[in-house]
Amino acid sequence: MSLYGASSDTNVKRVLIALAFVALGVVGAFFYWRSLQTPPLATEIVALQSSQGSDGFARVIGAREMQFPRDHGPHLDYQTEWWYYTGNLQTEDGRRFGYQLTFFRRGITPGTPVHRASEWATNQIYFAHFALTDVASNTHNASEIFSRGAAGLAGATADPFRVWIENWSATSMNADASKVNLIADDGKMAIDLNLTASKPPVVHGAGGVSRKTETSGNASYYVSFTRMPTEGTLRINDDEFRVTGNSWFDHEWGTTSLGENAAGWDWFSIQLDDNRELMFFQIRNKDGSIELLSSGTVVEPDGATRFLSRNDVTITPQAYWTSSYSQGKYPSKWRVTSAAGDFDLTITPVIADQEMRVSFVYWEGAVDVQGTSQGKPVRGRGFVEMTGYGLQARGDVGY
Repeated sequence: MSLYGASSDTNVKRVLIALAFVALGVVGAFFYWRSLQTPPLATEIVALQSSQGSDGFARVIGAREMQFPRDHGPHLDYQTEWWYYTGNLQTEDGRRFGYQLTFFRRGITPGTPVHRASEWATNQIYFAHFALTDVASNTHNASEIFSRGAAGLAGATADPFRVWIENWSATSMNADASKVNLIADDGKMAIDLNLTASKPPVVHGAGGVSRKTETSGNASYYVSFTRMPTEGTLRINDDEFRVTGNSWFDHEWGTTSLGENAAGWDWFSIQLDDNRELMFFQIRNKDGSIELLSSGTVVEPDGATRFLSRNDVTITPQAYWTSSYSQGKYPSKWRVTSAAGDFDLTITPVIADQEMRVSFVYWEGAVDVQGTSQGKPVRGRGFVEMTGYGLQARGDVGY
């Protein structure tokens, strides 16, 4: 993995962080320390929702009464948490871009760390992924940073809402965090975007409980802003673009979500031009079956929601793309239909290669949508994430 655009002071800090990871000797730290040596397998993203090292952490059992901005912030009693921003943007003359900025938190022990004299003391590990897709040039570039949640290098707060790693951040611009500023710069690409939610937060599942298997506690709390008009700038090398568009925000936390048979998942976030949104995920099992508790949500123009079960949605791959880097064979076009949700959609990536070649390889990218919604023709845009489709090729990760 390359560390782009880092100063000598920053590199010294990262060396110290890496040494501290080794000293901690915990499973969560091991994943990220090992990524400096050789890239792990693509399926290790699944380990983020496994039961490894989870003793003492809270489990997602019952419904939760969400309170904001409190629940936009960190939940340190749970082992794993992420804040996911994705979006489709364009310039005034129509040049298209997709972006992803995601912050992950992994707890070593539950709760707030016991006070110690050293500012380096922590029980939290943070890492982040940043990617830009440039449709005109048929390119997708990704970058990654990680740090300990100590010495001001990384962290998350609820009021005011903020999550950051070094100079990458998501920062609230109002009291309820429905408006945020995103900043990321790896030296070769950068974003500075303002996002404003046009609908209230969507709580997925029953009381925010997004169940993944029948086993008690195999679940996460899951909240989204499903439509966030966006404006700002992005930069690729020396070219800067003023852009507008729409973003999607997912915030999910829990301890053990996936079952032992899980091989990976497919996640869809769709924004239709009739002002409806769709989120749906399906968990693929090692035996080829689809987990029965795969589920999703339809969001209506007024913000009302409808739960979709596994049996309410049919996802049919219609084309495939094989990565020369990871050898993963990914679906590259889908028909997604639902009588309960009243839609019939064809979803196509804006470019085929939007593979995230970071510490663990997965596919995450911008898509175009067309079909019908409530019996009328519709178009839209969105994002798709796919994990567990192949082994990562060994070698350098770079532009």
